[in-house]
Amino acid sequence: MSSTLEWLECSRCHVAYDVAAPRNLCRCGGILLARYRLDEAVRTMTREAIAARGADLWRYAEVLPGSDDPVTLGEGMTPLLRLRFLGRELGLDTLLLKDEAQNPTGSFKARGMAVAVTMARKLGVRRIALPSAGNAGSAAAAYGALAGLAVDLFLPDDTPEPFRLEAAAHGARVHLVRGDIAACGRAMREHDDASAWFDLSTLREPYRCEGKKTLGYEIAEQLAWTLSDAIVVPTGGGTGLVGMWKAFEEMEHLGLLEAHRRPRMIAVQAEGCAPIVEAFEAAAPKAAPWEDPRTYASGLRVPSPLGDALILQALKESNGTAIAVSDDEMAASQLELARGEGVFAAPEGGAAVAAARKLIVSGFLAATDRVVMINTGTGLKYPQVPGLKVP
Repeated sequence: MSSTLEWLECSRCHVAYDVAAPRNLCRCGGILLARYRLDEAVRTMTREAIAARGADLWRYAEVLPGSDDPVTLGEGMTPLLRLRFLGRELGLDTLLLKDEAQNPTGSFKARGMAVAVTMARKLGVRRIALPSAGNAGSAAAAYGALAGLAVDLFLPDDTPEPFRLEAAAHGARVHLVRGDIAACGRAMREHDDASAWFDLSTLREPYRCEGKKTLGYEIAEQLAWTLSDAIVVPTGGGTGLVGMWKAFEEMEHLGLLEAHRRPRMIAVQAEGCAPIVEAFEAAAPKAAPWEDPRTYASGLRVPSPLGDALILQALKESNGTAIAVSDDEMAASQLELARGEGVFAAPEGGAAVAAARKLIVSGFLAATDRVVMINTGTGLKYPQVPGLKVP
């Protein structure tokens, strides 16, 4: 089936842009969101039609850009695992894990990059660049290689070696920067070659979010077109959370959902870098930059997420919450998940487990709630897990 992509809309001032050229932010600085002819998509995007399509994220072709000629490595349709051991241990009747480690390049970043690189190639881009904490860079390198694009990555100089090796193996040019991902972004935009590439940074272009939103479509489909009571989302840049919230709105318009009650969205951050938690607790509309971010979960070390307003809006509209966990808590939960359920998750996945435990204790989650946690990637790219001793 063909995409029904129609225009881009600024999330801040609602100005419309055409989709015939590469776009970054709106003139006002707002984030651009893709909009579709949903009245047309509903004719072919039925539950029965979707079920008969290929087992990847492109099964939702009508609401994805570039679906007529995708750059794909088979991303999407990752398993939704029932965690029986952890569910009993935490006191939850139904605890589920969306295991994004089973994507190409080992993380959910493959979703966003597949769609963003597809559109970059379609629109004539030949060179892309982005700052990354690791997994986004790996995915950009892989999909860029497949699409024949040149890729420049700006990584913190303490990025774990597996990420750097993976990017280099795919032919990306890796620039190591002293500091966090915000420093990498500044270095990229100040680089002598900055005018030569297209900026593929988180939410600075509209299509990575479209790939990430397929998490929401898949969870609904895997739950027989219903939604869970809560979704626990490790949140750095926040594209996954923003994308899922967008997906739920689209599915309602498409008539795909059995029930229209959306999940409570739960943003999980590290205690050493928690700008969204701080803003949520203060009922602020935006987050202040976090000073001196520290956590071994590189995907959570994002001190000033561009999508802060959209993340906070989704938390508020869903009656959700934001919670921070310590590195020790997420590391212990990584091991608990590996030893109890056979899933060696990224630290961010461990953070989701630690957050669920805290929210059960606080009463935010009830034993009867159906809870989905997102494991954003594999633990194999992180050479150290605090507290784990290897013989």
